[in-house]
Amino acid sequence: MKIKLLIYVGLVSCLLTSCTGEVATPKPRGYFNIEFPEKKYQAYTGGCPFTFDYPVYAQMQPDRDRGAQPCWNNLNFGQFNGRLHLTYHPVHSGAEFTKLVEYARELAFKHTVKANAIDQKLINYPDKKVYGVYYAIEGNTASSVQFFLTDSVHNYFRGALYFNERPQADSIAPVVKFIKKDIDVMISSFKWKN
Repeated sequence: MKIKLLIYVGLVSCLLTSCTGEVATPKPRGYFNIEFPEKKYQAYTGGCPFTFDYPVYAQMQPDRDRGAQPCWNNLNFGQFNGRLHLTYHPVHSGAEFTKLVEYARELAFKHTVKANAIDQKLINYPDKKVYGVYYAIEGNTASSVQFFLTDSVHNYFRGALYFNERPQADSIAPVVKFIKKDIDVMISSFKWKN
């Protein structure tokens, strides 16, 4: 009996002296290190009435999910699990142009519920007749970048960036920042063919 008591006292004293008084806290969830490719661009010259430069590490593919519209494409960023939806509409009237511009604004501001901020920047390249609006959407939203480009008369082009992940702004922020630079190059190099 004395031996069992000594073992019990010894175990209790070991447990009490081994505690350092520090409170254990859970570690935050970790994310993988992201390797970014070198920035290089190629020209998109497809059978559409526009051209622009896009990154060589992205694949341009026809958008089959939303119908077989000509000049509707997805610029897939496979290694980042994201895509830039690109749509083109010929404009036949002032009313149609107004409707398309308003629709782009509505789609961007649908994210207001989850967005921390939506910044709008005018796009204005009068020498190339390229005008539009760039929407930078901050927060845990489905899309963090949307824009449209137009010549204000005959052509309308729209882009929206999406990721195939649950929106977590803090975890995808480096990727969004990286792809925003590619979108800036696309917009600054954009030209109408006619």
